[in-house]
Amino acid sequence: MKIEHLAINTPDPRAAADWYAPHLGFKVVRSGPAPKHGRFLVDDRGMVIELYDDPADRHLDLAKLGETTFHLALASEDIERDIERLCAAGARQVGDINDTPRGDRLAFLRDPFGLTLQLAQRREPLA
Repeated sequence: MKIEHLAINTPDPRAAADWYAPHLGFKVVRSGPAPKHGRFLVDDRGMVIELYDDPADRHLDLAKLGETTFHLALASEDIERDIERLCAAGARQVGDINDTPRGDRLAFLRDPFGLTLQLAQRREPLA
């Protein structure tokens, strides 16, 4: 088995998708109509994230979740440049860059919608 997608129930999936596509490099591959306005986004390796609005169910209060509790980790080739670029686009850095004993560099940001993004500049890729 492999992961098909990860879904997040969020109040404004259209706005989030409109931010994720140009700033995180995702491509919207499917869009749904009202009332849920679902958006399926894919990265260049084929990982799919679904953003949708289902008011009949609870939205996660992403801004209240701790950075290590729930985050979307993104591979970065130049962590300083990506932090600067994403913060200029409306994200907010949380804490400093963490250099690990393995030689990885990690940083947390909050996107404009409250979701924690972890930037991971790995010495050796995970996969």
